[in-house]
Amino acid sequence: MTSGFSYTVYDVSELTQAEVYGHVLVELGYEHPEIVLLTADLAKSTKTSVFFKEFPERSFNFGIAEQNMMSAAAGFAITGKLPFVSTMAVFATMRACEQLRTDIAYPNLNVKIVATHAGLSMGVGGTTHHCTEDIAITRSMANMTVVVPADSIETGKVVRAAIKHKGPLYVRVGRGFEPMAYESDEYEYEIGKSVLMRDGKDVTVIACGVCVLAGVEAAYELKDNDGVDLRVINMHTIKPIDREAIIKAARETGCIVTAEEHNILGGLGSAVAEVLAEEGIAIKFKRLGLPDVYSVIGYPEDLYARYEIDTAGIYKGIREVLGIESV
Repeated sequence: MTSGFSYTVYDVSELTQAEVYGHVLVELGYEHPEIVLLTADLAKSTKTSVFFKEFPERSFNFGIAEQNMMSAAAGFAITGKLPFVSTMAVFATMRACEQLRTDIAYPNLNVKIVATHAGLSMGVGGTTHHCTEDIAITRSMANMTVVVPADSIETGKVVRAAIKHKGPLYVRVGRGFEPMAYESDEYEYEIGKSVLMRDGKDVTVIACGVCVLAGVEAAYELKDNDGVDLRVINMHTIKPIDREAIIKAARETGCIVTAEEHNILGGLGSAVAEVLAEEGIAIKFKRLGLPDVYSVIGYPEDLYARYEIDTAGIYKGIREVLGIESV
């Protein structure tokens, strides 16, 4: 067993982020009797049905009533319980936005929201179910911590770290088999502290979620094809953001590109830009993400390519900001 997992990294590689969340929550359920689970008719989709099976008396299905679920989570927290709330990201942050803000964030209650099907992961499910605004919404709420794990391994680490974290926490995960960014869970994880995936001296990619692996893969292509040494930072915590890592990267590489499965307005790119502006650091800078549009419908991999947040898109974006001409 490593890092709290009761299964190996090979098992994790076969599980979705949501499935890892469900399994880890069951483990934590035995260790922490104060944990309760709340869902909105989506236990199967959010992969929390395993907790329902193990702890039926501590599991609550509110039906399609996300606003009521958020308010009830606040009530559980006030009585000393540790509520984990799960539904699709688009419902957690938009349908229940008022309750999330007023009932949970405003009184700074210890509620953990693990939202699945985020970003473009719903794919052919339709634009109404794509969620490319949730980072902007949640990070604008006072007291709210916002985390976007890179893969299943990191999702497990986030869920465990959530137990010690005090206050509202929003965790954003995908729908299905997002690619693995890590080969092992043998690395230090801390909410609010970014992870250096690859060092480099010429330019930095700061990414979150599925874009982390794409950034790492782009680094190898840039090195092989253009001789560019790319630094890749996994900025898994959007709020509070790791200012030190951003400032260090800006001063040492002189160029930053951000990549996220989100609208470029209000997300990771905006958060990084705010740090650079406040520190008075003038460098080459580019944001990759949805360019202030609602996504078309398609398979996630095709959408990543369309909005240029896959490996090829990040490779192209870095060459553009560096002024490298295509041959």
